[in-house]
Amino acid sequence: MVYNTFGNTGYKVSALGFGAMRLPMIEVKGEQVVDEDKAVPLMRRAIELGVNYIDSAPYYCEKHSEAAVGKAIKGFRDKVYISTKNPIENSSGDDWMKRLENSLQKMDVDYIDFYHFWGIKLESFKSWQGLEYGPIEAARKAKEQGLIKHISFSFHDDAKNMPEIIDSGLFESVLLQYNLLDRSNEDNIIYARSKGLGVVVMGPIGGGRLGAPSQVIQGLLEKKPKSTAEMAMRFVLANPNVDISLSGMENIAMLEENVEIASRTGHLTEDEKARVVEMMTENSRLAELYCTGCNYCLPCPQNINIPHIFGIMNNHKVYELTEHAKKQYAEVVNGTGWIKSADATKCTDCGVCEAKCPQNLPITKQLKETHAVMTP
Repeated sequence: MVYNTFGNTGYKVSALGFGAMRLPMIEVKGEQVVDEDKAVPLMRRAIELGVNYIDSAPYYCEKHSEAAVGKAIKGFRDKVYISTKNPIENSSGDDWMKRLENSLQKMDVDYIDFYHFWGIKLESFKSWQGLEYGPIEAARKAKEQGLIKHISFSFHDDAKNMPEIIDSGLFESVLLQYNLLDRSNEDNIIYARSKGLGVVVMGPIGGGRLGAPSQVIQGLLEKKPKSTAEMAMRFVLANPNVDISLSGMENIAMLEENVEIASRTGHLTEDEKARVVEMMTENSRLAELYCTGCNYCLPCPQNINIPHIFGIMNNHKVYELTEHAKKQYAEVVNGTGWIKSADATKCTDCGVCEAKCPQNLPITKQLKETHAVMTP
């Protein structure tokens, strides 16, 4: 396993982190819970293979992830850094502390190594400045008490808003999105590293999208990687400013493949990186011919999330991630996806969306095309 110095903390962290958001699940008395007979050995195997950073959150795995992580690290606490998150549901410092105490209890630990302000937005962060006892002061107090070792944040806001959060000086590491399909945080990764923050990448496989076979993506290199997931992981690990690539691994096979990749060095040459960036930029341009994702077409009177539907189509049409695209669309049809949307058949040809589209796209026609291609 390759280890990197984690910002100014001085810690040596494994290039591969274990994301405990997709642990094996099982139904017990009508409730989905973590299958600990599989999940605990899986995480312990990761530790045996050199992974020393495990990330969880209160709501992962139907709220059972933290407890499973706590059981997995019993007897291994000194070998692993644990990370979890505070959803900050209001501006009360007392409530912030209660959520921290709940995570400590669930994980059955005395302290958390990296405790994240979960998915903060700049607007919310600024609103907490100056509060007598809000989330910021609660975090500082928790650190003084030794309940957390390092204050961190995870980020889903507009990329341009991250530098101001970094410049607050509160945080020692950041968890952000970055992958072949989404390079919007590339400059932020450089900036965070320059300011001494440890950098953890979530979604290196694009939330699972890049786990599906794609000759387009595997063909980015002359010597093709054996899988699209390998290509995606190598791209992230090749960034010298990334300390940890965090992967949600569901089974031993996925774990061992990722460990093998993360144990290499020299993931991409400079020429290969330039080629990958050039080709993915061109693919992104082609995707925008179908939809730029500007959202001006919303809201749809029939509750169709048009950009999401067209994003699914782009996964098929541009990146040849057809297997994953059909799975995504099936979730739309069945109403089981993270992003809620009616399926494309609900379109009534009212034309409201087309009147608002700055690209003048034939949206109703493309919706019908997407449904036809994405369904058996």
